[in-house]
Amino acid sequence: MDKIKVLIVDDESRMRKLVHDFLSRHNYDVVEAKDGEEAIDKFYADKTISLVILDVMMPKMDGWEVCKQIRKDSNVPIIMLTAKGDERDELTGFDCGADEYISKPFSPKILTARVDALVRRTYQIDSSEIVDIGGIIIDKAAHIVKIDGQEIDLSYKEFELLTYFVENKGIALSREKILNNVWNYDYFGDARTIDTHVKKLRKKMGEKGDYIRTIWGMGYKFEI
Repeated sequence: MDKIKVLIVDDESRMRKLVHDFLSRHNYDVVEAKDGEEAIDKFYADKTISLVILDVMMPKMDGWEVCKQIRKDSNVPIIMLTAKGDERDELTGFDCGADEYISKPFSPKILTARVDALVRRTYQIDSSEIVDIGGIIIDKAAHIVKIDGQEIDLSYKEFELLTYFVENKGIALSREKILNNVWNYDYFGDARTIDTHVKKLRKKMGEKGDYIRTIWGMGYKFEI
């Protein structure tokens, strides 16, 4: 699955950076605009923008006007940001065609959750295809793993093994059970192949490799 591209529009560079950094860590591709006019230019120049996060109070063209302009040609989901808490401002945002409305100050985690939900609802993305845990993001459809925002190169079996561990976090898994589920029941090789794969996987995961704990005499457990 391709990354979802998000346009963040805010005249405060600090706010743009905060949102940019947080969404990037959650596997979004983020572009920025510092005012309404630049937002319009970037939106129409880049047809791959799939969601807009739009501040209301900006120079040159405010967020409501940008929202109206975009809505003339596109149904892309729009989240409005504002420092105001007035109900009339919120209603104005919805009248302009906004899908969500978040008042500043806000939690980046809440904003990310809103973005995730809006993207799933709009583009009908199965959330079960993306696993996000302890700084590890697994995109099962694209067969991509990112750790702290950095993609790591895993073999097919290493990917399957990590996915199996994560989906069974906190559960003690015997080598036999891992073989049956990752290598399937028709595998007749030595169970020590699991130890070899785990060793390689831990190394590629860096510090996060410590999440895979050895249970002596039995197998492994994924625990954060």
